[in-house]
This record gives sequence, structure tokens and C-alpha cells, in this order.
Amino acid sequence: MRIHSLEHEPFEGLANIAVWAKSKGHSITRTLLFNNEELPDMNDFDWLVIMGGSMNIYEEEKYPWLAQEKKFIKDAIARKKIVLGICLGSQLIADVLGGKVIKNRYREIGWFPVSLTEEAKNSPVFNTLPGRFTAFHWHGDTFKIPPGAARIAESEGCANQAFEYNGRVIGLQFHLEYSVKSIDLMFKNCGDELVDGKYIQRPDEIVSQYGHVARMQSILDLLLDNIERNFYVS
Repeated sequence: MRIHSLEHEPFEGLANIAVWAKSKGHSITRTLLFNNEELPDMNDFDWLVIMGGSMNIYEEEKYPWLAQEKKFIKDAIARKKIVLGICLGSQLIADVLGGKVIKNRYREIGWFPVSLTEEAKNSPVFNTLPGRFTAFHWHGDTFKIPPGAARIAESEGCANQAFEYNGRVIGLQFHLEYSVKSIDLMFKNCGDELVDGKYIQRPDEIVSQYGHVARMQSILDLLLDNIERNFYVS
């Protein structure tokens, strides 16, 4: 399978998604949007992965490539590509599908439980995942569930944590792909966001729970296996 990622920051890469892809023998290509790289031809990939970033999806004046990226994502969905968006990526997918992106009541940073909804039981992508698991979070915005999409997951601090559209389009507000290195890079590049808040953990709290990374990776692998098995035709 040919996986292509859209990356918005030099510190927000595929992380453990790349580990999974390499273990499966899949190829990986990237567009570094922060370097103004050109987007690929639609025929050059099977699976589009849209990564996170510190920008807001509406900041098109500051980040002109956002407008082109949204059109690209919309086209990829129309062409029935597999599309997975994480954090900012999920918000971009929601936006192109008609789900508004807004500021969440709480900024959510750290390790917090995610619970699957009843709708998740009907999804071949999510129905084998644990009903409740700990994921890593680093976001201030959230999405409304797009028309026609299923609301898949929630957390105490954020009502909409995941959605699924037509099976092959997935949005995750939380991070399963982060490695310890990923989190360390977030500390270095976005550490100013670690202020007092109901759902903001201190750096030492986050570091003390690095044991979640391995458990999170096993859930990520299961999710990606399910997507591959159900929607990829070689």
C-alpha cells in the first residue's frame, strides 16, 4: 500500500504510524506543507494521513497552503481514498465535510481516557478496540460531527473525539501515534501551552505516564490493521 502524509510542522510526523507501515511493507511519501512542497497526484497514493499542527484550520492568511490542502482532502474523499486525520487533520476533514471547527470548552493536554460510543460497535474499524482506553491529547479546538458521519468517541473534557464517514474516512482528535520522542518534541515546541487547566497535566505528570505509549501503540496497530483489512484492495 502507498501511504502519503500531509505534515504541518517539522515536529508532527507519522511517528508510530510509520513503524506500523514499515512492518507491513507499505511505502511512505510525505508532503511537508510548512516547506511549501507540492501536493501529490491523486493516482500516487492509496491512503492519505493528515497530521496535527499548532495552527487553526481557518488561518489561511497566515498559512496560505491550508486552502489548497482542504481542496485536496475533499478530492481525496471524493476519489474514495482511505483518509485518516489526526488532531488538526481530523478538524480539516470535518471542515471539508461540513462539520464546523470551534474552540473546545477546555484545552486538553496529557493522558486522558477516551470512551467509544454505541455507534462504534457498528464500525469494522473500531468495533474490536477496547471500549475505553487512555490516549494522548494536545488540542484546544474541536470539531462538530460532520453531516452523515458517525460519532465514534468522547472524553470527559471533549464531547467529540472521533468520527467515521463512509467507513474509509476517519477523524481522531486524540493521538495514538505519538512516541516518547513525539511528546518530547511537543514539550520543546509547544510547551508554552502547558498552563493551569482542568484538563492540562504538568510535564512531570505526563512524563511519569510514558508507560501508556506502548499500550497506545498496540491500539494504534489494531486500528490501522482494521482499516487496511476492510478498505484496502491491492
